[in-house]
Amino acid sequence: MHQYRTHTCNALRVEDAGKTARLSGWIHSKRDHGGLLFIDLRDHYGITQIVIPAGGEILAQAERLRVESVITVTGEVVEREAGQRNEHLPTGDIELRAQEITVQSSAEVLPFQVVGQENYPEDLRLKYRYLDLRREKMQRNILLRSRVIASMRRRMQEQGFVEFQTPILTASSPEGARDFLVPARLHPGKFYALPQAPQQFKQLAMVAGFERYFQIAPCFRDEASRADRSPGEFYQLDFEMSFATQEDVFGVLEPVLAGLFEEFTPEGWKITEGAFPRIPYADALRDYGSDKPDLRNPLIIRDVTEVFDGSGFGLFAKIAASGGSVKAIPAPSAGEKPRTFFDKLNNWSREQGAGGLGYVVFEEEGGKGPIAKNLEADRLERLREICGLKAGDAVFFAAGKGDEVTKFAGVVRTKIATELDLIEKNAFRFCWVVDFPMFERNEETGQIDFSHNPFSMPQGGLEALENQDPLTIKAYQYDIVCNGVELSSGAIRNHRPDIMLKAFAIAGYGPEVVEERFGGMLNAFRYGAPPHGGAAPGVDRIVMLLADEPNIREVILFPLNQSGEDLMMEAPAPVEPARLKELSLKLDLPKPKVTTSHS
Repeated sequence: MHQYRTHTCNALRVEDAGKTARLSGWIHSKRDHGGLLFIDLRDHYGITQIVIPAGGEILAQAERLRVESVITVTGEVVEREAGQRNEHLPTGDIELRAQEITVQSSAEVLPFQVVGQENYPEDLRLKYRYLDLRREKMQRNILLRSRVIASMRRRMQEQGFVEFQTPILTASSPEGARDFLVPARLHPGKFYALPQAPQQFKQLAMVAGFERYFQIAPCFRDEASRADRSPGEFYQLDFEMSFATQEDVFGVLEPVLAGLFEEFTPEGWKITEGAFPRIPYADALRDYGSDKPDLRNPLIIRDVTEVFDGSGFGLFAKIAASGGSVKAIPAPSAGEKPRTFFDKLNNWSREQGAGGLGYVVFEEEGGKGPIAKNLEADRLERLREICGLKAGDAVFFAAGKGDEVTKFAGVVRTKIATELDLIEKNAFRFCWVVDFPMFERNEETGQIDFSHNPFSMPQGGLEALENQDPLTIKAYQYDIVCNGVELSSGAIRNHRPDIMLKAFAIAGYGPEVVEERFGGMLNAFRYGAPPHGGAAPGVDRIVMLLADEPNIREVILFPLNQSGEDLMMEAPAPVEPARLKELSLKLDLPKPKVTTSHS
């Protein structure tokens, strides 16, 4: 008999009754039933009930053990009586009558209970992550992640993609976030950077003639944490393909994502079928108030500036006259709601930093409400037509200038759809956001910057860069979005040195800067580079959606906390002076803030 187990804790069934079996695992729970001690023994695979009869050293030994102690139990498999079976357990028809117990490891008093659904502070869970991971939900999430990654690999390989590993120690690259730097001991004063993405290397693989590359790539960015973004590091399904158009890239990724979600989503859920909708960036902002539109929400934002321009409603008329805009967010059947519904939304908008949330309710005889009283009848009718409203519907407004009003209208759209229970349930709705602007104006400096990815091919190529207003140039850049969550950015790459130098020049980078920072890739392109493109959907975010978790740390084995700290391993940590000297480093720490008190 094996030293630790003949079976796992999920393996024994009625047909095993009468056999001698040996199980190993953690004490999940203990129950004392008047002399009989019951232990639920848990391993990675499941739970088996252990029965320890009254009397004898075995009972005394078991009574001393705390839950989560690791034991090996040898005994006879016994079929349970009819009234004692547990239909919720695969092993619920049997139990193991203990004849021998070996304690492999005794547990001390736990900082929190592994059993149960109680919520504990996240920092406590992360400090004792190895305990947190024993919980049923966490086991399920991490195993789901493993299966999702295996499915990704299989689906990419079936399409002819080959997996490579790109360097972890590399040079700094402008990916939109701060690099993590690694001092180079043998090259004092110089640093490696951990890759924010394998961007340049995967493009160089295309130059090398490998037409279809992918990897489950670790990426490192020194940026703040969010619910849908892990600080420090994350993983993505990174891929690139040669001689590919934008539609070719879409044709690769759509079946991978649709297939993943079909494979790991409960039966009955709806998933976007066929080609995912393509939504131009400008249309996404106009219609949804976001470049990450949630298509489960049926509401469409309408620009109604013309309705209020020169109207009797002075506040909106003034905004329209000064170059601002008025956005209308329809609210079907909201006119049937009590006044408290509108007051609640008005208070909510003030909490968001807005002045309030104006509205109009439509009835058979026209509109009502403070705005309607000051708006001419023909303008009210025009408003109703633009928004497609009928009696019993309402419409809310966001007014202001620039991106701020667009963003707020998007937030209002989500809030109203949530309050009216309009968001489609049990569905994953995908879309591509396309035609991103190549450049944008920096509000602080007034200079023109890259808006998305500096290595993207501008639509119209060199001719567009030379002859168009840079702010009107679109790029072959795209994002894939699911339920309002951005899963991936991607682009058809700029593979021509002349086009790249011109694009960087528009953004204020001279040729010497480009040569210095990207000389390796630029030189490679001078020796013949195929047109190529790709994308990199985030593994963590995909698993987060499939697991229906609001926080990305729930699907990562050992994540950092919101402050970028590993509380379990106590990282980051100070380094001994001798080690700093070896790396030719001296610390220049910020001085602690001095606080003064007045008595």
